[in-house]
Amino acid sequence: MSMLTHSFDRPFDGTERLRISKERKAQLKRVALGALTLLSMGSALTGLIALKTAIYVWHLHA
Repeated sequence: MSMLTHSFDRPFDGTERLRISKERKAQLKRVALGALTLLSMGSALTGLIALKTAIYVWHLHA
């Protein structure tokens, strides 16, 4: 069976949705927040490195 048409033959039923416990939701939120924090810190570090490099190059040519 093709990946594009997989399980399209079944009617959609909203009651089949996955139910997630409150503890699991809290854990997923903590993981997502940690990942977002890590990405933000990485972006800030990259920006600081770029700024330091730009200042170094600017002083090099001055």
